[in-house]
Amino acid sequence: MVTPEQLSHAAELIRAGELVAFPTETVYGLGANALDAVAVRRIFELKGRPSTSPLIVHVDSVAMAQSLVTSWPPMAAEMAGRYWPGPLTLVLPKRTIVPDEVTAGLNTVGIRMPAHPVALALIGAAGVPIAAPSANRFKQLSPATAEHVRDAFGGAVYVLDGGPSDVGIESTVVSLAGPEPLLLRPGMIAFLDMAVATARAEGAHASPGMHERHYSPRTRLVMVEGGALPAGRVAYVWWRVPANASRTVKMAVDPEQYASELYSTLHELDREGWDVIAVERPPDDAAWAGIADRLNRASR
Repeated sequence: MVTPEQLSHAAELIRAGELVAFPTETVYGLGANALDAVAVRRIFELKGRPSTSPLIVHVDSVAMAQSLVTSWPPMAAEMAGRYWPGPLTLVLPKRTIVPDEVTAGLNTVGIRMPAHPVALALIGAAGVPIAAPSANRFKQLSPATAEHVRDAFGGAVYVLDGGPSDVGIESTVVSLAGPEPLLLRPGMIAFLDMAVATARAEGAHASPGMHERHYSPRTRLVMVEGGALPAGRVAYVWWRVPANASRTVKMAVDPEQYASELYSTLHELDREGWDVIAVERPPDDAAWAGIADRLNRASR
């Protein structure tokens, strides 16, 4: 439980240009004042994140979101009304008050209103929007608990412990900056008929999470089908149990529950020192698209 004193201290740190790790319903974020370019650069330095990967800005109201963008089209109002607070990021043309450090030099900014009470309280107490990627080293497993953050950074950053993340994987990202909506990153909010973007080979990415390899444990992770496991000491992750696995983790059949358990499961297996983590390939349907995206990138 986060105390009022802890929340007040974290808000003071944000206003002073320091970093704070805080819980959201997706994963823990590594936050800084989104309007402070120097503070934002500290995020990239601590994570080892390339400047070509933009950050998502977290807000506590539609009014705060609108203050950061040059347009708020009807579809933005519709999506925010339906999915906010929640795991949906909207990409829109930015105002000049948003530093280029946040957006990788692009003229758009990703914004979302998180559905975690601690995240909303922190934004409100700080009085500024908070730019925050996942609170981990770049390309490594995202943190689903405060312990995961401390494992990554030790005492280098102040951490608000709001318990485990419920959604468990990063937000769906949709661009509304063009003539038609464009899905930049799948998540647990599925859009069946939306066009899907492809990552640029060079230069700034339109969204975080578009690097070919990402979300990776230290242990080699492979995708398998039908329980066909590689040789060695293998930890197998799925809802069936093959006979030749050294260790099995039986996951939930429901995709939402599976997602909420995924990163914590991989963190646990990573600590156990297996030769390989083998994960059964998820079903090929929209409900599993965000999970499949994270696992596919983790296995490259």
